Amino acid sequence: MEGEQPAIGEAGQGTARFRQKRDAILTAAAEAINEQSAKGMTFADVARRVGLNTTSVTYYFKRKEELAAAAFEHTLDYLLTMLDEAAREPTPERRVERYLQLNLERLLRIEGGGERPMAVLSDLRATEEPARGRLLAGWRDVFRRTRALWGEPATRAAKDLNGARAHVLLENTFWLTVVLRRYEPEQWPRVNGRLMDLFARGLAVPGARWEPQLLDLSHQEREPARAQFLLAATRLINELGYRGASVQRIASELNVTKGSFYHHLDAKDELVIACYKRSLDTVADAQRAADRAGGAHWRRLTSAVATLLDIQFAERAPLLRTTAMSGLPPSVRTAMVDRSNGIARRYAGTVMDGIVEGSVRPVDALVASQMLMALQNAAFDMRKWAATMPRDRAIAMYASCLFFGMFAEAPTMPA
Repeated sequence: MEGEQPAIGEAGQGTARFRQKRDAILTAAAEAINEQSAKGMTFADVARRVGLNTTSVTYYFKRKEELAAAAFEHTLDYLLTMLDEAAREPTPERRVERYLQLNLERLLRIEGGGERPMAVLSDLRATEEPARGRLLAGWRDVFRRTRALWGEPATRAAKDLNGARAHVLLENTFWLTVVLRRYEPEQWPRVNGRLMDLFARGLAVPGARWEPQLLDLSHQEREPARAQFLLAATRLINELGYRGASVQRIASELNVTKGSFYHHLDAKDELVIACYKRSLDTVADAQRAADRAGGAHWRRLTSAVATLLDIQFAERAPLLRTTAMSGLPPSVRTAMVDRSNGIARRYAGTVMDGIVEGSVRPVDALVASQMLMALQNAAFDMRKWAATMPRDRAIAMYASCLFFGMFAEAPTMPA
């Protein structure tokens, strides 16, 4: 009922009624975070979604940041529950397959109305202390338990490889929620199966070698100052999310005034759009350069992806994470996703041409193209991992997760 207050002592007693309303508020908060980001979520919006007034919501959560942190903790706990169940399977392949199945069942329940979505974790780093430290520790636990699906590594190299596999697995299952929107729900199990097929066997045909050509994407900037602004903004937005990277923070990164920002861009939304356009242009440039270089389509595919991973790991001119789009107006977000899908379809075309010529294993090219987009997009988060080894080795190890699969021995890596 609108404006209803919990009974006195209800919270302390942990009654079913209190828990039910608290869970409803967390569900509404997750929906608001997924639509607007954690920074954009408001108590008023959450209250409206659950039929309460703002004061009633503050009975359960005193501050907006506390509510956002609780929604993120719910997501982390859910992931850990799925990972713990998957870990009971006897082999790495069976464990990953079980984790994917549990995730698919969750998405089907959400689609059928039997479960509500959990909050995406894109704004995790933008949360405030002390919640931030607690949430990041929770995320590290999720990552470690995901890596443990491959068992105890015998060497440091095996641990590094399992870390790459864990990251690619998590990022692709997060991205799967976007991919599945293009299919009827009855097709979702098939898409999930094609995803597992790629995780298990990769894109490589027997005897394929990892010998990409790093492509030269350098070109003359027409507005060097604006380009530097976009690069600084991309790095900060990737780290802190759309709402966490303020105009003031971006200006401070470059030791310029806020006025300089507005000299180059009219508004923050325009900034994110420009950053995302620059990133998509970079991906398209790599694809075109790979096609100009010619050769087998396996070589073109590996060269384009390796070049983009090199850019991500170098951190000088990274690609903007797709998670930044959560802060944009829906119409703008749709336009950006459409452009991304067009670029993914070019990957799909390369995969299909490779299948025809025999240089790429027969796979679902549409699913593979989306996985490649997720792989290169998420690589920015692994730059510290990549910095612990030679760059070409990091690129080969990370890319092997999709090109050679996640369970066979890794291909020969650069020394």
